[in-house]
This record gives sequence, C-alpha cells and structure tokens, in this order.
Amino acid sequence: MITSPADTLVCDTTQLAVWQSDPAYDYGRELMAPDINVFEWFNRWFGKILQKIFGSHFAEEYSELILIGIAILLLILIIWFVYKKRPELFMISRKNALPYAVEEDTIYGVDFARGIADALSRSDYREAVRLLYLQTLKQLSDEKRIDWQLYKTPTQYVYEVRMPAFRQLTNHFLRVRYGNFEATEALFHVMQSLQEEVKKGGAV
Repeated sequence: MITSPADTLVCDTTQLAVWQSDPAYDYGRELMAPDINVFEWFNRWFGKILQKIFGSHFAEEYSELILIGIAILLLILIIWFVYKKRPELFMISRKNALPYAVEEDTIYGVDFARGIADALSRSDYREAVRLLYLQTLKQLSDEKRIDWQLYKTPTQYVYEVRMPAFRQLTNHFLRVRYGNFEATEALFHVMQSLQEEVKKGGAV
C-alpha cells in the first residue's frame, strides 16, 4: 500500500517580513501605550525651539530650567488673579469666629460723620476706612438695597448689591481690615469716590 506524504505548510518568511514592515497591517498599534508623555513631548518641542534660537548646547542645558520657571510664573499669575478677584480667600480665619467683630462693626447707633472726621483729624486712616465702609452698609440698608444682619459677611453683601464699585469698596475694606494692608489718605479718598458711585447706583 502506497501512502502519500502528509501535506505541510511552508512559511514564506519573505512575504511575512513585507507584511510586518507595512503600517497598514500593524493592528496592535492602537492598543499600545505611547512611549512619551505630554510633558516629555512638550519638553522636546520646547527644546527644539530653543535649539533653533540659541543652539543645541543651550537647549540641552537650560530647557528644563526654563520650563520650570514658566510653570512657576504661571502659578504665580493664577494666584494673583484669584487674589484680585477673591481676596477674602487669603485672609487668616479663626475657628468659630465671625468674619468681623460684631461689637465694633454694627451700623446702628453710630455717628459715622463725626467718627470719620475724628479719625481723619488723628490721621487714623485705618479707622476712617472701617467707618466709611460701615457707613456705606448703613446707607444701603436704609435704602433696602441690602438686608443687613449682624452675622453676615462683607462678601454676602457683594452678592446682594452686585455693583463693581461696591465690590471694589469691599475689597479695599477687607484688605485693610483683615489683610494688614496699609490704610492711607489716598486709599480713603478712593473709597470715598467708590462710596459716591454706590450711592448713585452706577458702576465703574
């Protein structure tokens, strides 16, 4: 009995190599994680720019340091922007304490005109600033533009009034009262102008 040899498959290594080198057959590339992260990619891109401008030696030596400096600068700018918009976030707060002294910062039973005049005569601009702000709250309360309450914070009144002039006035008050900013005669006059804008109901 004659038997035929079993059929065998022969691998064409040449054709296989062609397929492996063809990107169209690289089905696993989408499943592979990239070998470089975003920071490395940006670092290389930034390094190429520095290399074109200053040369390869400078780029190799200082590209990472410059990137770190830029990142720090951006962080400082973000903090500064937030501080300008919400200075109260940077104030030192005490646990279980109201944002300002209740016994001092009431708007009732106070002769603001006399108190401000007395503070100015002593060049006590810190006290003059405090009284001017409270005087503004009293005027707003009398006109029913705010609902003044002993427990409320200055920021809450900003949300009630919603005027750029009053926001600026409040920011100046908070910086002087709780941020240890120096109260000057010039600042007091600026706050007086803002108070006039608030009285008129306009915006700056």
